[in-house]
Order: sequence, then structure tokens, then C-alpha cells
Amino acid sequence: MSMPLPEIEAQYPVLSELPQKLRREIADTAQAMTVPPGATLFDERQPCQGFPFVLAGAIRVSKVSASGRELPLYRVTPGETCIITSSCLLGNTPYNARGTTEGETVLVLLPQGVFIELLEQAAFRNFIFNLFAERMADLMRLVEEVAFRKLDQRLAALLLGKGRIVHATHQQLADELGSVREMISRLLKGFAEQGLVALGREQIEIRDAAGLRRLAEAV
Repeated sequence: MSMPLPEIEAQYPVLSELPQKLRREIADTAQAMTVPPGATLFDERQPCQGFPFVLAGAIRVSKVSASGRELPLYRVTPGETCIITSSCLLGNTPYNARGTTEGETVLVLLPQGVFIELLEQAAFRNFIFNLFAERMADLMRLVEEVAFRKLDQRLAALLLGKGRIVHATHQQLADELGSVREMISRLLKGFAEQGLVALGREQIEIRDAAGLRRLAEAV
């Protein structure tokens, strides 16, 4: 199924700066698809099928251990790109991470050959490299958190970023932190005993935001 080029350019305006010939090529070759929530778009050691433009929804990119533990790396939302896909296409290498849809996701898949052509255009190349730089900064912050911050600090920071009422299961929080549900449940129980939070069914109420912040920022 094809997708009208103006709908793609609405999320990726950089495409409107390309020569007309390339814009027609995108319109002729890009394949649109609607993917249900929780679907695996790509996985480790799979070959890369093309370059995605996300028009709606989101893709969660993560590393998964042999035991099934998942460490989220970044999310790809409309207007953004997947740097792991870019690197796989440029290096002709298989994926080294997993991509899963968050909610129903609409995307357009561009063939590798057309993606390589687009990189010859300065505007598109700068767009990709700027996103590379942003993603690398995010990944460096993630490495720093995982390497140097304790899990209780990371959990406290995560809760503070979700508002006074956190609508999430312990498993969902564990997935976001690259941990396991049992460990997160144990920490949350400790938070509750300290009066920092109140635990409910699939929700957590923050009772002492200042206390959580002190924990999150402890040196």
C-alpha cells in the first residue's frame, strides 16, 4: 500500500527540500503499513528490510538478554528516525536490537537503495546526522545511569517523571528500567513503607515527591 507524499512530508518536512525526481521516487517506492500494538517490527540478527518513516504511534527500540530481560534504548516517534536501522542499512549488517510498536503504529518503509540516494542530498544527510548526535547523547546518558546509579535511584527518578499518579504495572516499570518485576516490586514496597508512595492496582500514587527527589539525586 502506498502513502501520499504530502502525508509523509507533514511529519518529515526535510523531504520537501529534495529534488522533484527523488520525491517522486519516494512516492513510488515507499510502502505504508499499519502495525498493531506490541508487534515486533525487527529483532536481533534479522536483516534490515528498509528505512522507516513513522507517521503515527511509536517504536520502542531495546536490547534483550538471553534470559529475556529488556533494556529500552530509545523510542522512535513521528518525525524521528531509527539510528540502528540507519547503521544497518549503511553497513549491510543485521539488526542488533529489537523494535516493538507502542500502540497502533503507522509507518512507511523506504527501500535501502532509495535511502542511500537520499543520503547524497545535504539536507537529508544533515537531518539524519543531527538525529544520530541526539540519539548518541541519549544513549550515553543511559549508559551513565545504568553504570553509576543504583536501581532505587533510577526508579525514583522514573516515577517522578510520570506525574502524581503513575498508571503502570510493576512489570512495565521493570521493562523501562531493564530490570525484573520482582526487584521493582520489592523496591516499591520499601518506598511505600517509607511513606514515599501508595501502591494500588496498576497505579502508584506519589505521596512524598520531595523524598523521592532526594533519593533520586543522592550521590
